[in-house]
Amino acid sequence: MARGNQREKAREKNLKQQAAQKSKSSKSGSEMQRDKEAVAEMMRKKQAAADAKKASGGK
Repeated sequence: MARGNQREKAREKNLKQQAAQKSKSSKSGSEMQRDKEAVAEMMRKKQAAADAKKASGGK
């Protein structure tokens, strides 16, 4: 029965490590900010295209 207990302890330890890894962010602050700005710029372009299409009366 000792073997079963060992497996359970190893499983618990592994789950704890996986949970800790998921909560960490792999990007630094500047990388995250750069990505946010890139996404925001894409959305601005998309919105400008939609506004232009709406202004021209297209569907």
